Amino acid sequence: MERINESAWPVTRTSIAADLSALGVTLGMTLIVHSSLKSMNRWIVGGASAIVLALEDAIGEEGTLVMPTHTGDLSDPAPWQNPAVPEVWWQLIRDEMPAFQPDLTPTRAMGAVVECFRKQDGTLRSCHPQLSFAARGPQAAYITSDHSLANGLGEQSPLAKLYELGASVLLFGVDHGNNTSIHLAEYRAKYAKKHVTNHAPILVDGRREWAALEEINLDADDFDVLGQAFEEETGCVKLGKIGDAVIRIVPVRELVDFGVSWMEQHRE
Repeated sequence: MERINESAWPVTRTSIAADLSALGVTLGMTLIVHSSLKSMNRWIVGGASAIVLALEDAIGEEGTLVMPTHTGDLSDPAPWQNPAVPEVWWQLIRDEMPAFQPDLTPTRAMGAVVECFRKQDGTLRSCHPQLSFAARGPQAAYITSDHSLANGLGEQSPLAKLYELGASVLLFGVDHGNNTSIHLAEYRAKYAKKHVTNHAPILVDGRREWAALEEINLDADDFDVLGQAFEEETGCVKLGKIGDAVIRIVPVRELVDFGVSWMEQHRE
């Protein structure tokens, strides 16, 4: 009889939800999730949909699940890299790129779990053409409403509402470099900042227009260092594993407050 390595046993919606609860995810939580399906290094019964359902099981109907659904490709093509496109294409792209629509526009480089969640019936999505968030649960309408086009991760964004609500971040197989909530600290910290103007196609009264999006020059290059300092100095992060994926549960408010102080000391 073939021997089966129990450590390689498939994971399921039920087992993932149980593991999340054991690691500190509780019923009623407002939880923003960043995830990597591949990080589990296990066969997942149901794939991305099992992850989404397990997260919803762990927080229950009284909890609210949130994920970033960013669309950085809805932008002017001139500064594009990886890949860049020929300059002779630029005007054609500007003329033909479809406007952002919350129910239609797919995410870019956000992962299979996010894209699965975005499409789930009943999930709401904010209307920022590049920095949208999706949410499902009692707080979803509040979190996704009135998302400002300017400073899209600042005070009039879902991130500020998550801070207000005392939400937590779940890093599922990714590190603090993917922790979007730290961007709120960038806005709040007092240090010299550069400002940029991005552009994206939106619908205004049913007509497609290019909108100018005023923004600070967001920079996540030091987020891993900041996050590690937060873990070491505060002891606020709950750590565990599901499969091979490292799980971190991080309180948004404490992280952002720490990030403000840290950036004021370490950023020029």
